[in-house]
Amino acid sequence: MAITATTKAQAERTLAPAGTFVARCYKMIHIGTIQDEFNGESRWVEKVLIEWELPTETRIFSQEKGEQPISVSKEFALSMHPKSTLRAFLTSWRGKGFTDDEAVAFDVSKLVGVPCQLSIVHEPRKNQPGEYFAKISSVSALMKGFKAPEQINPSFVFELDAFNQAKFDSLPDWIKAKIMTSKEYQAIKSPQIAHQESVKQAVDSWVDTEEEEDSLPF
Repeated sequence: MAITATTKAQAERTLAPAGTFVARCYKMIHIGTIQDEFNGESRWVEKVLIEWELPTETRIFSQEKGEQPISVSKEFALSMHPKSTLRAFLTSWRGKGFTDDEAVAFDVSKLVGVPCQLSIVHEPRKNQPGEYFAKISSVSALMKGFKAPEQINPSFVFELDAFNQAKFDSLPDWIKAKIMTSKEYQAIKSPQIAHQESVKQAVDSWVDTEEEEDSLPF
């Protein structure tokens, strides 16, 4: 698959408004294990992108579809470690903590269709004067007795361990580009290369262990 640069103007993404809104999760995308920069260091991190619709904030993006809700998304490292951002976010969303048993293997795709309240702020883009992006600053459960509007967008879940080419093709180019760099995608599209890399890593690890053992004073 080619990632081709063109001279066509890119469609302007509608910026979600700042404020606090009723929202509903409708999309879950497994990005996979990709290289990420943290404190100036590159590391491999498994990531997921969660997207919400704002049913009270609608715009006409195409005449064919009429009014549709503005959406906002956030990337997370796919980890339920006690200090992880995802775990803290989900705890705030549901209004209670996770037991150790719940956190061992929490299926985030279960969040699709679940409403919440999101607070959104506008922050300046780095190295782009005058440009801003919508950042989710906090999440909480809906107030008791309050009912969220019905879901408008169809639910969408993309999983790399159950790869669906049609779903992948429907994703925005920038998300596809990220997924294509992941270890999981490479294993799907180039299994032989992925296997060779896995074997190399195992051999390197074995060699390192041998060297460490040889250097022991006994």
